[in-house]
Amino acid sequence: MYILKNSLVSIIRNKGRNILIGIIIAVIACSSTVTLAIRNTANRLVKNYEESHDIIASISFDRKGMSANFKGGEDAKKENIEAFNNIESFTIDDMENYGNSEYLKGFYYLYQTSLNSDSITKASDSFEYEVEDRQTTTTSSSKTTGGNTGMGRGPGEGGFGGERHTTINNNTTTVITKSKEVFQSSRNFTGDFEINGYSSYEAMTDFVNGTYKITEGEMMTDFNSYECVISSELATLNEITVGSKITFKNPNNSEKTYEFTVTGIYTDNSNTDDTKNMYSPSANKIITGSGVINLLVQDDSSLVTAITPSFIVESKDVVDAFIEEVKQKGLNEYYTVNTNLEELETATKSIENVKTFATTFLIITLIISGVVLFVINMINIRERKYEIGVFRTIGVSKFKLTMQFVLELLIVGIIMLVIGATLGSYLSKPCGNMLLQNEIEDAKVQEQEISDNFGKGPMDMRFNGNVQVQRIDTIDAIVDVNVVIELLGIGMLLTLISSLASMISIIKFSPLTILKERS
Repeated sequence: MYILKNSLVSIIRNKGRNILIGIIIAVIACSSTVTLAIRNTANRLVKNYEESHDIIASISFDRKGMSANFKGGEDAKKENIEAFNNIESFTIDDMENYGNSEYLKGFYYLYQTSLNSDSITKASDSFEYEVEDRQTTTTSSSKTTGGNTGMGRGPGEGGFGGERHTTINNNTTTVITKSKEVFQSSRNFTGDFEINGYSSYEAMTDFVNGTYKITEGEMMTDFNSYECVISSELATLNEITVGSKITFKNPNNSEKTYEFTVTGIYTDNSNTDDTKNMYSPSANKIITGSGVINLLVQDDSSLVTAITPSFIVESKDVVDAFIEEVKQKGLNEYYTVNTNLEELETATKSIENVKTFATTFLIITLIISGVVLFVINMINIRERKYEIGVFRTIGVSKFKLTMQFVLELLIVGIIMLVIGATLGSYLSKPCGNMLLQNEIEDAKVQEQEISDNFGKGPMDMRFNGNVQVQRIDTIDAIVDVNVVIELLGIGMLLTLISSLASMISIIKFSPLTILKERS
C-alpha cells in the first residue's frame, strides 16, 4: 500500500512527464490495436478460405510420360497404339482403394460413357440425307484429229477457224476396291451422346462454378434412376421439354434400349471464340447420376467408360503423404496425381501479404517504441536521482524502490493502453471493413449463384466444403479477446523494457554519492 501511495503521488507530482509518456503509450496502443486487428482478420480470412475450399487431388493420365516412351517412324504407329491400349483403365475399385485413406475427408467422381439414340437427333454441324444414285457403267473416250480444241492456240494448231474431227469409243470401266484394316485406340467413346454420371452434387463442378446453369426444370434428385438433364441446344433441336422421355440405345447392341426422363434443361455459359462449330462442346452431353452408369455397365460390360475421381485431402500438410500412399497402392506409372493446392495458395496470397505487412509493422513499432520509452525513462531516472538517494538513505530497499518506479509506469501504461485500444478499435473497423466487405459480398453472391445454377432442385443440399463458402456476417468482433490479451502482453513487455533503466540505475547508484553530488 505504501508503494502504491507513493507511486500515485509521484505520478501527480510529475504529471507533465507522465502525460508525455502516456501519449507515446497511447499511440503505441492505438497502432498496435489496428495492426493486431488487421493481422487477426487476415488470419481469419485465410482460415475461412481454407475451410470453405477443399484441397482436391485428382488422378489423370500422364500423356507426357506416355509420349516419352513412344517409338518413331511409320511402322511404329501400331506398336504405340497397342502400348496405349494395354494401359490398365482406372476402375471404381481403384478409386475406392485410393479413397480409403486416413489423409482424406472423402471423395466424389464423374463416371462417363456414351450411347446412341433413334428418338432424338444429335446436335452436329453436318447433315446426312439420301440421294438417288444414277451412275453408269460405261465411259466415253474421244480422239481429236483436228480443228479447234482450245483457246490460245493459233491457226494450224487447232486455233480459231480450224476444223475438228472426233472419234468416240465406248469402253467398260472396271472399279477395283482395296480394303484397308483400321487399327485405332479402343478407349474412344463410340456413341453419339456423352453420358456423364455424377456421384454427388459437389461433383458437378460446372454447375458449381456457373459454367452450366439450369434454366428449365430442376436437377435430378435420384442418382440411381434413369433421370437426366440435357442442354438447351439439344432440347431446342429436338423440341424436348421437361418431362419428356428419351430412348437411348447401346452402341454395341442396338436391341438394348434405356428410357430416360428429362427433369431439367441447362445452358452452357462458357465463353469460347470457337467459330468453327455451330454447337457448343456440351450440346450432346447428358447429365445423370453415377448409379445409372453402373446399371448400364452391369447390363453390358463392353461399354467404354471413363472415371474422373476427386479426392478431398484433409489438409495441405498431408498432400505429399497421400500422393506417396496412392503410388504405394499400385497407381499405374502412366497416371499422375494433381492437386489444386497451388491455386488455393495463389488465391490467399494477397491476404497473406496483408498479414505479413501487419506483422512487420507491429514488430517495427514495438522496437521503436521500446527504445523511445527506455530513453525517456532513463532521462526520467536521471532527473529523479536525488529522490532515489533520499529514499535509499531513509532505508527504502532497492526492491521496493524499483517496484515503485515500475508501478508508476504500469499505472500510466494501463490507463493509456485502454485509451489507445479504444481509439484503435474504432480505427480498426474501417480497416477491417476494407478487408471483409468484398469477402462478405462474394460469399453471398456465390451461394446465390450456386443455388441458381442448380435451378429449382434440392436447395437444402450440403457440400463437403469446396463450394460452400462460409459467410462472414459481422465485423464487430475484430477487436476480440485475443487482441486484448495480445495488447496487454505488449504493454507488459514495453513496461518491463522501459523499467530496465530504473532497475539498473537503482542498483548502480550509491545513495551517499547521490546526496554528496547534490550538495
